[in-house]
Amino acid sequence: MTTFIAHRGASTAYAEHTRAAYVQALADGADGLECDVQLTADGEVVLWHDPTLDRTSDATGDLHDRTLAELRGLDTFSWRTADLPTSHGDAAAQVLTLGELAALAIEADRPVVLVVELKHPSPFGHALEDATLAALRAHAWDSASGRLGESDVTVCFMSFSTSSLEHLASDVPGDALMLLVDELSDAALVEDLAPGTEATPEAVASARAAVGRGLALVADGAVGGFGPSVAWCRAHPDEVRDLVAQGRTLRVWTVDDVADAEFLVSLGVGELTTNTPRELRAALAATQPPPGAAA
Repeated sequence: MTTFIAHRGASTAYAEHTRAAYVQALADGADGLECDVQLTADGEVVLWHDPTLDRTSDATGDLHDRTLAELRGLDTFSWRTADLPTSHGDAAAQVLTLGELAALAIEADRPVVLVVELKHPSPFGHALEDATLAALRAHAWDSASGRLGESDVTVCFMSFSTSSLEHLASDVPGDALMLLVDELSDAALVEDLAPGTEATPEAVASARAAVGRGLALVADGAVGGFGPSVAWCRAHPDEVRDLVAQGRTLRVWTVDDVADAEFLVSLGVGELTTNTPRELRAALAATQPPPGAAA
């Protein structure tokens, strides 16, 4: 059975990471909510993807220079749509902390997977991981079960950063950790892992070594999950099949095209991260034979 994880919420309908996007994702029946977390200047764990404000708000500059209160004074939603139903929160409520997203998931009163991506490099180093776990503990997160209190919400963590996963491993079971990978050129990989760094042979070797260290953690089971991009899966279908055969959790991003979804399901992938959870579920169901149908 395929699980649909809402990528930054229902982020085609409403601006990514906003309250509206997550309220809509839950209303659309998403099985899980994916978010990126970073720290504000005043140490709040906020949902935000980019290191800067430019793409998803009406301001410029670095996210880490702003307090949570300052972020809540920005317009973070009208670039997608300015039409916010009253049920989806007003303008001042659109920027969310991780704790507030946890509360939304709990209020859904049904099984929900909360998928937290730790964004690196961070100017705060691994204080990001520590603050993230503290925010979840405030909602009675239990590291052994992964659950938030007595709710049906379970939490898992993922990152492109091997050092982030290694830091989390002292508090989080390996089954709740996932390495993210993409199919990138050497220059793009260096830029991803060390923004602003020239792709010298030494920098490329360092970046490839970091990825190799993460893959080794997956291979030996210290990190139980694997989160490749669609492009990586297209380039390495045999590796995907092998990981599925080993019983590993594969959560592929970002899957909005039904042809990609069909391809991934054919490889045995069980979790799809998508900007359009309701639409992709319906489109994929329409192309699949009903349960019990003859092949």
